Amino acid sequence: MKKMLSVLMIVCAIFTNAKAEETNMTNNKILVAYFSATGNTKSVAEKLATAINADLFEIVPEQLYTSDDLDWHNDESRSSVEMGDKSSRPAIASKIDNISQYKIVFVGSPIWWGREPSIMDTFIESYDFAGKTVIPFVTSGSSGIGDYGANLQSLAPNAKILTGNRFPNNVTSEELKTWADEQMQKGL
Repeated sequence: MKKMLSVLMIVCAIFTNAKAEETNMTNNKILVAYFSATGNTKSVAEKLATAINADLFEIVPEQLYTSDDLDWHNDESRSSVEMGDKSSRPAIASKIDNISQYKIVFVGSPIWWGREPSIMDTFIESYDFAGKTVIPFVTSGSSGIGDYGANLQSLAPNAKILTGNRFPNNVTSEELKTWADEQMQKGL
């Protein structure tokens, strides 16, 4: 009888803990914020936000990038100049009204020159991420995520910045959801 009662108590404790974790996950509001120069990151960000039921915010530069601005073969193109100057902070056209409502923030962008575009630095420095989990994701045909997470951590030292991941444009919603769920468990 005591053995059965002990087993019943353990099962109840496990169930209660699982329900508490589920409630904790559903009470944490999630944001997917992204910058997309050509549409690839936008596609992934939209799939991710839908898959995890998150709010979506597009980081739009005040001065939009033209195809000439994005010509990485030209050392004088806008993107080349910005990426060559680590203090460059391109202005963002809009703001998030209340970032304090979010516990978890996914940040997405392409990879330029092995790191996040400078506008992502502007975004991170524009808000207080203390106590939040920030999870980077990038889109690229071939480049890895590089030092994205470490760079963000230096800009938001009081946030928990996870390593993140690179995705091709054709990633599925199911793959994104599986990855995001794993990341969010690490972040809590």
